[in-house]
Amino acid sequence: MQQITIASTSTVHGSGYLEYLLDYLSHFFKDANSILFIPYARPGGISHDGYTELVQTAFAKINKTVTGIHTYNNPVEAVNQAEAIFVGGGNTFVLTNQLYKNNLIATLRTVIKAGTPYLGTSAGSNICGLTIKNTNDMPIIYPPSFNALALVPFNINPHYLDPLPDSKHMGETRETRIKEFHNFNTNPVVGLREGSWLAVSGKSIVLKGELPARIFEYNKTPYEVVPETELNHLK
Repeated sequence: MQQITIASTSTVHGSGYLEYLLDYLSHFFKDANSILFIPYARPGGISHDGYTELVQTAFAKINKTVTGIHTYNNPVEAVNQAEAIFVGGGNTFVLTNQLYKNNLIATLRTVIKAGTPYLGTSAGSNICGLTIKNTNDMPIIYPPSFNALALVPFNINPHYLDPLPDSKHMGETRETRIKEFHNFNTNPVVGLREGSWLAVSGKSIVLKGELPARIFEYNKTPYEVVPETELNHLK
């Protein structure tokens, strides 16, 4: 039975890396001593080793060890043997491209569906949806496909932002962009605000955190759902 945490972000304002989630993750990863980290989303600014060290420092606080997948000769074997998996944020196009390049899309889907606990933040959350078409990232590389892991029956828009009433910005809002997506696609989209996450256990999908999420369904008016709402109806 799949056990997945789909978080909008790794860091909320005023706290350290994963700090706001650590109590929850201590329980979520209770049966795993080690976590396989996939740092592929970072295109620059920090190395895979540096990114992994950041994650190691965070998880040491709940007594978990972390190993980067880039240190294995066989990434598929690393995923198959992992006790738990974490995919961090960065650029979703870069991440998706690397997953396809290393033949990991099907492998990840298989082990997660079979019960290997999975945590995704930001780009690592985007890939949990049907496609990555609702990422906020620039398409700096072209992956073989926009199709993602399809662990939930909708798309994710992490870092969802509401329009600021006093802003002088005259460009598109996040809501406008998602509505434009629905001119060509019918997938539901969940707008996850910062500090929010989805707790997936088997077929149950529950919104967690302190903020509501904004739900976009094809040919429907967008609406809000409060924390502890089940989202199983979205498809």
